[in-house]
Amino acid sequence: MADTRLIQGRYRMLDLIGRGGMGEVWRAHDESLGRKVAVKCLKPVGPQHDQSFTRVLRERFRREARVAAALQHRGVTVVHDFGEHDGVLYLVMELLDGRNLSQLLEDNKAHPLDVADVVDIAEQVAWALAYTHEQGIVHRDLKPANIMRLTDGTVKICDFGIARLGHDIGFTSRLTGTGIAMGTPHYMSPEQISGTEVDHRSDLYSLGCVLYEIATGVPPFDLDDAWAVLVGHRDTQPEPPRTHRPELPGFFDRIVLDLLAKAPEERPSDAKALAHRLTAARSSGPVGVLALRPPAGRPEQPPSRAPRLPSWTRGMTTGHKASGAWSVPHTPPDHSAGLTGEWTTGVDLRRAAAVPVALRPERPTPPPEVLAVLNSRHNAGLSLGRLGRWNEAGEVHRAVAAEREHALGPDHPDTLASRYEVGFTLSRTGRAADALREFGAVAEGRERTMGPDHPETLAARQETAYVLGQLGRHFEAHQVYAAVLASRERTMGAEHPDTLRCRHNLAFNLSRLGRLEDSYRMAHEVATARARVLGATHPDTLVTRYEVAYALGQLGRWVEALQTYRDVAQARAQALGADHPDTLAARYEVGISLGRLGRSAEALELYRALVDDRTRVQGPADPETLRARHGLGVNLGRLARWEEALAEARDVCAIRERVLGPDHPDTLVSRREVAVGLGWLGRWADALTVYRQVAEARERVLGADHPDALASRNDEAHCLEQLGRGAEAVELYRRVAALRQQRGAQSH
Repeated sequence: MADTRLIQGRYRMLDLIGRGGMGEVWRAHDESLGRKVAVKCLKPVGPQHDQSFTRVLRERFRREARVAAALQHRGVTVVHDFGEHDGVLYLVMELLDGRNLSQLLEDNKAHPLDVADVVDIAEQVAWALAYTHEQGIVHRDLKPANIMRLTDGTVKICDFGIARLGHDIGFTSRLTGTGIAMGTPHYMSPEQISGTEVDHRSDLYSLGCVLYEIATGVPPFDLDDAWAVLVGHRDTQPEPPRTHRPELPGFFDRIVLDLLAKAPEERPSDAKALAHRLTAARSSGPVGVLALRPPAGRPEQPPSRAPRLPSWTRGMTTGHKASGAWSVPHTPPDHSAGLTGEWTTGVDLRRAAAVPVALRPERPTPPPEVLAVLNSRHNAGLSLGRLGRWNEAGEVHRAVAAEREHALGPDHPDTLASRYEVGFTLSRTGRAADALREFGAVAEGRERTMGPDHPETLAARQETAYVLGQLGRHFEAHQVYAAVLASRERTMGAEHPDTLRCRHNLAFNLSRLGRLEDSYRMAHEVATARARVLGATHPDTLVTRYEVAYALGQLGRWVEALQTYRDVAQARAQALGADHPDTLAARYEVGISLGRLGRSAEALELYRALVDDRTRVQGPADPETLRARHGLGVNLGRLARWEEALAEARDVCAIRERVLGPDHPDTLVSRREVAVGLGWLGRWADALTVYRQVAEARERVLGADHPDALASRNDEAHCLEQLGRGAEAVELYRRVAALRQQRGAQSH
């Protein structure tokens, strides 16, 4: 099938991304809705089948495809369309950006995945199976190759409703003389092997096989002979996973063995019960910390290799999220009354008695005029921060912190307040690692002098979690947020504004761990509580409703996301004003939602108005004005108005290069959009030059093996294909594959 071919006059095949027993999977462009999709083309039925069988098969395909298309869950691949074209049956699905579990094991050189990742995958798959089983659907061919882990951490099951079709077509081999459909022997349940009726519990057995393999590196019956594998499933008790990997937590070992029970009635009753069991186990303690602790007799790894996200998430970006919806609303302490130098710790006297004398402040009180000057300079730094002049604010706070330490001592509350502001400015100027050290020191100092549950101590720990998130260390951030939340609920109550602020940030962090349903549920609860405590139009309430909309979008619930963003935009306009940056940010997200729903004409009109308002309020060269113009250009392209789209992309790129610099990520995004427009206009030679510029810049800034740099080289290879330079394209694809493999190996 040529990559210029159109299916049904709508889906343009771009490049082959997979081939298997059932057919081929292509990356394609849906020209009606202007989006990238995956198209699975099933192999045509051979001449060995008569026409009546072929008719039955096609009807069966349509029925199974309708079943798959009806499944709407974040853990199941979305099916957009299906049909038949020139005798080829096809499915149109969402284009997934990630790797299946089989590929992740290959990337890891057959070594097992991190325990925290395995448990997370198990929980997400269990919830997806719970949903599909409730719809009366059994997968029948669950295996690592049919489970995808996306770059945002989401896990999706593929090929629901199609596995049974594969057996009907006859693509699966059969054991001679047995009549047993082979499927994939390493993951088949005993009842499948025996040829008896299967139900949802067969999927649970297959899931047990998958979890066994990704946790230990080998399937439960790792034998070369297919018949021996089947006999193992039917008659042999598997070795506990911990015999292969002792550091696996005990609860996980028990769950996998329960799933691998020979009799269906001895397995968990259903996937929902399994999911609840996994969720409870994850919630009872830090799985990653326990799981990754080396067993006795093994050398411990350095502390820096404590629980982490999987290697393939490193260097990932989540894109711009306007309005600071995940930042901690910052209310600096009020020092307007001036400093006295005669401070109390707020610590219980018995606790204070345990503090070493050397840590207690025992120095004379500085003159009042000195304290007044330091207080004035501190407030000046706060004012600079409110104006967004973070670098200048940081310089002021660093100077004041040094003088306060000399005058008052390192653990005086006002010294720590200045150091807190230093950390705040560092985190807002992209120096997250430095901010993490600063907040950590402040948290330790405040705990010594004020106690672990003091609001100021908790504020510093919460900012520590924030910068851990900035560094992509979301698992550690989750643990800190959870601990701070427990302390806030205990000492302040569940609906104190500071408690709700912590829950808001925890909800955001859950989305970055791929736990989108949990993120949505918590954000919705916080929004409801903030509306009750603060009011429905309070800025904090609207920030959380904005987060609810974001979670809905991540879950693919774009209709609800669109309505929520519109509600937030309207409420912000009334409460903050139509020209407030947060109001404009919500309108921008309305445009994103319209685009995702294929309503590009409406999105285009919205972005035109938003560009006008941004230009009037912030100026034509402001980054947010340019972001709105970028959205306008993208939607011009979606409407096939490529000449206009190209002109817009070029103009935005030129301004971004002048304002932000030639290698800024936003500049490179615009430059790539120029290349896209050139390609759609058939100017592939010009497009190749621009794609190469983007790739070279990303390699220079990010490194040759960074995911964004590799994506740019893939763009370049695709362009070479369009120019008929297939050999160069193949060589470049091989280079990209080698770099990806090398990156995966280095990360482990």
